[in-house]
Amino acid sequence: MADRKASTHHHKKAARKRWGDLTDAQKARVVILGSVQLSLAAFAWTDLATRPKETVNGSKGMWAAIIAINFVGPVAYFWKGIRR
Repeated sequence: MADRKASTHHHKKAARKRWGDLTDAQKARVVILGSVQLSLAAFAWTDLATRPKETVNGSKGMWAAIIAINFVGPVAYFWKGIRR
C-alpha cells in the first residue's frame, strides 16, 4: 500500500509542468488567456465603479468580488449584474 501511495504521489508531481517545461506555443496560450482574463476583469471593474448603484443587480461589493473569479466573474457581471 505504501508503494502505491508513493507511486501516486510521484505521478501527480510528475504531471505538473513548470513554465520552463512548456513549449513556446503553450506559453503563448497562457499569456494570451491571462491577458484576456485581466482585460475582462479590468473592464468589468471599471464599468462597475462608474455605473450608478441603481443600475446594478445586487451590491457593488458583491459584484467586485465575483468579478475576481477567472473568466466566469466578469462574464456573469455583464450578463446578470447590470439592470437593463
